[in-house]
Amino acid sequence: MMPAGEDAPMPIAVLALAFAAAASPAAPPAHHFGRQFVSPMGEPFLSTGAGDSLQTWFNQADTNHDGVLTSQEMQADAERFFATLDTNHDGEIDPDEITHYELDIAPRGGTGLLNITEPVISADTNFNRGVSLEEFRQAALLRFQALDLEHQGRLTVAGLESIAPAAPSRRKYVDPSPDDNLSGIDPAGDTQ
Repeated sequence: MMPAGEDAPMPIAVLALAFAAAASPAAPPAHHFGRQFVSPMGEPFLSTGAGDSLQTWFNQADTNHDGVLTSQEMQADAERFFATLDTNHDGEIDPDEITHYELDIAPRGGTGLLNITEPVISADTNFNRGVSLEEFRQAALLRFQALDLEHQGRLTVAGLESIAPAAPSRRKYVDPSPDDNLSGIDPAGDTQ
């Protein structure tokens, strides 16, 4: 029997487990975004050995660094990226700037949270082949709402990490071979 006030000795197995847990560094979180994460507005972030690319984007967009991303912060981040893309500073991302984005800024695509094949040009809601700042801000708001699965008006890294990433887009054009029998297909789709 132990004298009053003394704790019972810990079994050796429990001590060994506690020591092993304290001695081993915490495992890095298992992220599923691969080498490149594409923000909801299309900005690519490469993973570095020092950090996760989703976390890098989130930290940049979370301007008050409270661990919560609001729709206003996401729209402000969209405005910042818009300014990067609008190289001639005319207030619109025009076709040449979109081509620059697709060929030079994000040529490899990447994995994002939403299944948006062309995140910049898809913000062109009036179909004039350019994206205004207001269209880009509106796209940011709609994308925020799509990511806010709980409809709480805020996003967290943990919540975003729980969303399965969209499959990377793989645009593929198959040129029909001369052997394909396409004679019965109406290319304009206006005849029967």
